[in-house]
Amino acid sequence: MTLQVDHALGRSVAVSAGGVQLFTYVYRPDTPVLESPKPYLHPVRTLGGELVSLFRPHDHVWHKGIAWSLPHVGEHNFWGGPTYVHGRFYVQLDNNGSATHQEMTTLSAEGGRAGIGHTLAWTSQAGDPVIDERRALAASVLDDATWALVFDTAMTNVSGATLSFGSPTTKGRENAGYGGLFWRGPRSFTGGLIQSPAGAGGGELRGTRAEWFGFRGRHDGTGGHSTIVMVDDAANPRHPPQWFARTEEFACLCPAPFFSEELELPDGETLRFRYAVVVADGDRGEQGTALLAERGRAALAGGAA
Repeated sequence: MTLQVDHALGRSVAVSAGGVQLFTYVYRPDTPVLESPKPYLHPVRTLGGELVSLFRPHDHVWHKGIAWSLPHVGEHNFWGGPTYVHGRFYVQLDNNGSATHQEMTTLSAEGGRAGIGHTLAWTSQAGDPVIDERRALAASVLDDATWALVFDTAMTNVSGATLSFGSPTTKGRENAGYGGLFWRGPRSFTGGLIQSPAGAGGGELRGTRAEWFGFRGRHDGTGGHSTIVMVDDAANPRHPPQWFARTEEFACLCPAPFFSEELELPDGETLRFRYAVVVADGDRGEQGTALLAERGRAALAGGAA
């Protein structure tokens, strides 16, 4: 199945297949400062056209589809909204940084594969440099009901000092170790199944370590099902990661490399992460979801754009 790319110059790239827009990557959003502006993927759809992402929900307006979001980078918040401060809970500080598009380096579509690459400058709320990033996304069609996205980021510390990457858990909030590649699912997925290699479950799986997690959800309107799987690259720091995952209040998945332990990045050094996100029509069950994870591993082995 052939992929097509539509570039809204200076704003976003949409990737489609078979008449369905699989995702739009908004690389230069008009996000308010308090929501920590950064690129995001939304809407994200299955090959059958089912919507599997949520944008700016009223409960967490800084959640935007799929995004590389980091709540604690030194003193900076690149997640959005208030910052967790132990003993005070969440406090709105003047620390909402931005990850701003600089230059498009790759934009391609050939057969069943499409690639997007660009550079970003991460700055503090005051405008000071924090991180220079090179990012690549590669989308590929796996079959007539499944496609995959490989997300690749290399972040170089340009702040002039060592940066500590952490989470609300490393700051004192129990079992709230979110931060990393974060997917927020549609409202109808609430109450769906979180899938780990050890089996299906719910919130009790949060904080466990695994090389992949999945989510099996159902759609309003059609009543159909979809399955999302996120796979951590074996070369990533802290592999296999702890996972931040929810189903009881809202649907989300996040392989969280800084869940319970901070990671320090000295000035001038680079930190790299790669992930596969597999998007499939239907509820694949436990065995089928594990097979999707294998296909995600294969996509990672094939490289990114």
